[in-house]
Amino acid sequence: MTKKEIVKFIDHTLLKPEGTILDIKRLCDEAIKYGFFAVCVAPVYVSYVKEILNGYDIKIATVVGFPLGNSTIKTKIFEAKEAIKNGADEIDMVINIGYLKSKNYKYIYDEINTIKNEIGDKILKVIIETSLLNIEEKIIASTIVKAAGADFVKTSTGFSQGGATKEDVELIRKVVGENFGVKASGGIRTFEQAVELIKSGANRIGTSSSVKIVEENGNS
Repeated sequence: MTKKEIVKFIDHTLLKPEGTILDIKRLCDEAIKYGFFAVCVAPVYVSYVKEILNGYDIKIATVVGFPLGNSTIKTKIFEAKEAIKNGADEIDMVINIGYLKSKNYKYIYDEINTIKNEIGDKILKVIIETSLLNIEEKIIASTIVKAAGADFVKTSTGFSQGGATKEDVELIRKVVGENFGVKASGGIRTFEQAVELIKSGANRIGTSSSVKIVEENGNS
């Protein structure tokens, strides 16, 4: 896989709480320089990023219910709608993981479906936090995400016990089928990792190590 190919899989991400305005500006400048598919930032920075990226073919993603997922559905709806009003193209939402593990599957379906209906044609990626789930729960969560009308299953927040693995991506891809989004995120720091995850079934990569990943690859 070449540099030109891999950049179009990458959501160039900065979600660490200590990130400054200068860090956000640098993130956007890097996205412009390398041609990353999207930038992913905290909601408070969406309008600022929109100004910087105006005129560029780079999507703006932000997070909802992040990183714990246990906000109310109404709170998540408000977050999502405000983010889109401020210029977001894509929403990365964390499910209520405790409710999933409590087998309250209707709640999980309803929160995903309601938010997707509220944001319409904007992309909804649903974070299931794979490191906290057993295999059965990963299968159930991925099935619900697809059934509820979202656009992607996303592996991780990057703020929990672990990130994306080849095995999890392969499992999710098997569950959701070929024509559905799978975003691998969390702990992706090398070109080799990113390529392995793409080959395993991911069609989007979320990482804060995007520049390092691209620069590792000698191919143009």
